[in-house]
Amino acid sequence: MNPINKFTSSRLYNLLGSTRKARIISASALALAVCTFGAAGVAPLAPDASDLPVKTISQNIELPNLSSQIAALEAQDGSQKYVHEERIRAGDTLATLMQRLGVEDEAAETFIKKDQVAKAVMQLKTGKRVQAQTDEEGNLLWLRATVVDGKDIPVKNISITRKGDSFVAEETAAKLERRVEMHARTITTSLFAATDSSQDGTRLPDSIVRQIVEMFSTNIDFRSDLKRGDHFNVVYETFWQDGEFVRAGRILAGEFTNRGTTYQSVWFEDPASKSGGGYYSFDGKALKKAFLKSPLEFSRISSGFSMRVHPISGQWKAHKGIDFAAPTGTPIRAAGDGVVDFAGVQGGYGNVVVLKHWNNYTTAYAHMSRFAPGVRKGSKVSQGDLIGYVGTTGWSTGAHLHYEFRVAGQAQDPGKLNIAPQAPLTAAEMSRFKTVSGEMIHRFALLRPAGGSNNGVLAAK
Repeated sequence: MNPINKFTSSRLYNLLGSTRKARIISASALALAVCTFGAAGVAPLAPDASDLPVKTISQNIELPNLSSQIAALEAQDGSQKYVHEERIRAGDTLATLMQRLGVEDEAAETFIKKDQVAKAVMQLKTGKRVQAQTDEEGNLLWLRATVVDGKDIPVKNISITRKGDSFVAEETAAKLERRVEMHARTITTSLFAATDSSQDGTRLPDSIVRQIVEMFSTNIDFRSDLKRGDHFNVVYETFWQDGEFVRAGRILAGEFTNRGTTYQSVWFEDPASKSGGGYYSFDGKALKKAFLKSPLEFSRISSGFSMRVHPISGQWKAHKGIDFAAPTGTPIRAAGDGVVDFAGVQGGYGNVVVLKHWNNYTTAYAHMSRFAPGVRKGSKVSQGDLIGYVGTTGWSTGAHLHYEFRVAGQAQDPGKLNIAPQAPLTAAEMSRFKTVSGEMIHRFALLRPAGGSNNGVLAAK
């Protein structure tokens, strides 16, 4: 019987040692001895030795230098480090998190509780990732985590590093890696069924699905127009940190084929221009509506652009704007891209914001209760940005928004004007646009099935 089998579990524990390091070294030395001396006890199948002539062979065997090999194992074990990764769980405390990370270091826990930077680890959201490296005794060597904002977007990275017998905590701004993804989908039952399925192994993010609906909803009624076999291609940006998906960004290009007609749209933001980006058809025509139909999401028109009896003076006079009745505090949005030309108090208008747009267009928003943060003369706004809140300041008998659309300073009825979608691209912008659109056309070609056709291609509008 092999002598090792005679040891009880307690004797084996005493033989190998009580610490992790001693057990590794002792076990390695024991295994080496078994390999050296126990090899003679293993023999291949052969005829009975009594049936064969006996032949004796003598040979000197040089034993390995165990002391040098144990020293090598000691040196190797002394550099052993262990990296652990965990996710924050509901109800976690610092102690339970450290335990799962394999950290047995009271000094590290005390430092995290007291240091102003390190203590951010204790406020991490459920599901967030934490990494730590320890030595063989459980001492913390470093710990890393990412702090996110209310929208789950990484804000800063926290790192805690051992420096001798103490620790140092640092925070750095989170840096995200931008990637461009492209996917194709075929409609079988509904849009959401197609985006939830793994036709190419990837589920499309919800924010991308919402953008698809917004981009093509002026051409397609997604509740009733979709037909089995309709298909779409989409190219969009995603953002990652340390190989982990953080969020989806903007759709860079999309095309949707519905009942044989294909609609296309590509995002273009000229780096040489101060104007914001927008969606265009592949021939460079702007697709975004120049101005919103209403600066308020939910409201009713209480007074249109027409003659009326003034509610305060009682005189019959022209009403040079549109009044939208809404509760005080209702958000007011910029009707179009532009620059703040005036923000302040102006006579009967009360708190008013005037935006200057392209081609001599301006819009005015009066009787506000207050302005949105950052709205001041010269500040740039994009269509849909929050600029203020409904109120009843100035000459007003109730909470509402007085909205004016002006051309060359003269109030006009926006419902009767034929306004171009937005400023056309200049020759230089068009040249840069063709580079961007050309890349997207190539991507779409890769996504389309072989032999696919694009008859009836239209721009989303």
